[in-house]
Parts: sequence; C-alpha cells; structure tokens
Amino acid sequence: MTTTISPRSQRARTGLEARRAAALRRSEQVRSTSRPASGTAPSATPSTSPRTSRRTSATGARARTTEPEVERVLGRSSAPSSVSSASRRAEVLARVARHQAPTIWRHALSALGPWRSRPEVPVTLRRSQRPPTLAFYVILVVVTLLTTIGLVMVLSASSITSFHDGESPWGTFIKQAMWAGVGTVAALVAYRIPYNWWRQWSGTLLVISMGLMLLPFVPGLGREVSGARAWIDLGGASFQPAEVFKLAVLLRCADLLARQLEREPDSAPSLGPCMIVLGLAGVLCVGQGDLGAAIVFAAMVASVAFIAGVRLRRLGMVLGGGAALMLAFIAASPRRGMRWFAFLDLEGNRADSGYQVWQSVLSIANGGPTGVGVGAGTGKWGYVPLAHSDFIFAIVAEELGIIGVVAVLGGFAALTVAAVQVALAAADRFGMLVAGGVAAWFGVQALINVGGVTGLIPVTGLTLPLIADGGSSLVASLAAAGLLANIARNTR
Repeated sequence: MTTTISPRSQRARTGLEARRAAALRRSEQVRSTSRPASGTAPSATPSTSPRTSRRTSATGARARTTEPEVERVLGRSSAPSSVSSASRRAEVLARVARHQAPTIWRHALSALGPWRSRPEVPVTLRRSQRPPTLAFYVILVVVTLLTTIGLVMVLSASSITSFHDGESPWGTFIKQAMWAGVGTVAALVAYRIPYNWWRQWSGTLLVISMGLMLLPFVPGLGREVSGARAWIDLGGASFQPAEVFKLAVLLRCADLLARQLEREPDSAPSLGPCMIVLGLAGVLCVGQGDLGAAIVFAAMVASVAFIAGVRLRRLGMVLGGGAALMLAFIAASPRRGMRWFAFLDLEGNRADSGYQVWQSVLSIANGGPTGVGVGAGTGKWGYVPLAHSDFIFAIVAEELGIIGVVAVLGGFAALTVAAVQVALAAADRFGMLVAGGVAAWFGVQALINVGGVTGLIPVTGLTLPLIADGGSSLVASLAAAGLLANIARNTR
C-alpha cells in the first residue's frame, strides 16, 4: 500500500524554493553594484521575464523583501560600500525569506499553528513488505498481556468494595472491559493510518485537547477526586482529558522538532516552541491539581528533545527551572507537602498522610514469592484505599507474588526497550521522536506509580498504564501502543 501524505506539500516546497531564489537574485544584484569600476561597463543585472516574475510573485510574494526593508533591518544607508555589507545584506535577505526571526511570538505561532502542519519534505509511506521485526512482536505481545492482567486484577481488586457499596461485583470490571474494547479500536485506527497523517493534524489535536483540559473547570461538569479537579463527569462515567492531552503534546512536539531537523539537519534544533507547548500543559495540569501528569509531560518532552539533539545545557536549565517551580508549588500547601514527603518516614506517618503507602507495603509483604492467589488477597477489603486504580500494583504483588511483580515490571521494561529499538530504526525523524516519546511515557509513568506504591518516592496519583482501572488512561495508552506498532512496521 502506498500513501502520499499531503499533495500540497510539494507546492509548499516549490514556494520555499522560489523565495530562496528571489533572495539569491537580490544578493547577486547587491554584489554586482558593489564591485569597483574597472574601465569596463558593469555586467548587466540578471533579469527575469514577465511570465517568470508573475509566477514567482504568485508563489512567494509574502516572503519577498524590498530594499528599504532590508536597509531598515540593517540600520544602514541604501548605498553599499563593501563586499562585507553586501554579504550581510544577503544574509538578512535569506533570513527574512525563510521566516526565521527568533522571537517569542514566532515560537508561539509555530507551536500552536498552523492547524494543519505539513512536513518540510514530501513524505511517502510504504507498508513494509518484509516480515515484522522482533520489536513489533514484543510490543504486540506485551501490550496484550499487560491489558489482560489488568482486567483480571481490576475484577479481583474491585469486586469486594463494590459488593459492600451495594453495587454489582462485576460493575467496575464490565466498564473497564468496555473501555478496553474502545481502546482496541483506537489502537487499530492508530496502527492502520499512516502515522505521518497524524503529524499533519497535530496542531488541530493540540487545540482540541487544550479545550478539553478546560472543561473540568466548568461548574457542574468537572469533578474533583483526591484534591485534583481533573475529571469530566459524563453521567455514569468519568473522563480524564489529560490522557488525551499527552498524546496530542507528544505528536505536536515531535512535529516541531522534526521540521527543524528536516530544514537544518546539521544544526541543533531550538527548544523554544516545545517549551511553549510544555508550559501550557504544565499550567493546565497544575491548575487542575494534577502534578503527576505534569511530570509525565515534562519527561516526554525532555526525552523527545534529547533524541532530537537539543543542547544538553539548555535542556538541563529548563528541567532545573521546572523542578524549582514544582518544589515551590508543593511548598505552597502544607497538606500537599505532608503528602509528598510522607514516604521519608512511613512508620511515623502511617496514621495520617502515609496510611495508603503503609498499607500497600504490608500487602506487598504478604504476597511472598508466589502470592496468596488471585482473589485471596486481603488488602482489597478496604485496607488499601484505591486498590483497583492507583494502588493496584500492591494487589498484584500480594496475589501473584514475586512472579507477578517480575511479569509486570519485566513487561514494562521490555516495552520500553522495544520502543527505543523502534526509535533507532524508524523510517523518518518524526517516527523516531514519537517512538522515543512513547517509551518515556510508559517507562516514566510506570516507574513513578510503582515507586509511590512501594514507598520509594512520593505518591503522585498516577495510574499504572494498561493495568489500573481508568477508561481514559487505558484508551490513550492503547492508542499510543498502536501508533508505536505502526512505526515499528515501517522501519528502515
């Protein structure tokens, strides 16, 4: 199957070449006028026919720069005096023609628009006729196993509490199974459609998901859970827009960096446009009280920027500034500070801020090497709050033992390694960056959840991807896995 992405991209490239040609012609005119007289008439300035002039003005009229504008940029008189001034004028002409003025407004426009973003070069994807790679099969098998384990453990962890609340013991499991079906459809769609099609609409997806992120603040529509107003109440179900926002931010940042690499492959890309996207995501997540999602956003963008070749010094400065802002946000609320630093003294805080983690550690210790068996655990009887969602890893460790722990952690490790291998063998830069971002998404979120449940790091409220109860998280994770499999099927 051959699919050509954006037929209009060839015309866009033609317009860019026309603008560059116009800049070069003007630079030649400047050089010819700056040559000293040597007794002979200067060579005639190259001219174009009216027909060619009309064609050039139709394709690149907006990028053409008149001589007074160049002199205004240079801050000099219109009479050139030396070759150096001519060279500088040619440089400014090329810079203006390529629209590369380093301003904050230009970064903002490139980050949030246009709605339909086209690659700098024509992109043609051909479904590989070779057998699928090992990484493709690893992604397929691991995602299927983790989703299956998640459904079984959601049923085991939620049935007792649902029964005591007067609801059906199968209610939570049925909802999760329905979301798994929706997520499977999303994964198939993300796998079948050429992934560069999603690149074209990354700006649209970003704007739509930003609108969804504002809905939890609407009275009567948003719902607050555990101090975070990050859910949309849809009657009998709830939806967390931050999960969709993760995929949109990943696609947009990968597109922004890939375009820079395609335009100038020998130079380090700028971090400005991606920082604007990350800043908007961080503000929306912090406004909702969901600091854990903000950390995942930062990890995804940082990994994509690292793979793209952004200078480590700039990346470190940005991450350091973000960490300082995060600590200031935590210190601004005593309740939030007690919850975040309770892991430093679990035994001393086991009666209040460290109760969840303390009970979770007890359940994990009760599992032993082989576990007590599926359905026989006691932590889900109310001792471990949110046992079917945020703390489901404790139930996995108690009922499946070390075997279950190794299976879950090994599955996420294998999925992360496979995603890195896909990124290294991707057919283009955009696929490379998206695969690296998905690897950071699954790896960092799983690490933060497991670390919080075991008391090694603070509890952030992040769920365990593909396993914990949560429809929006499961659908977004399966869609990201389908996109990753799509890239794995189109490797070099």
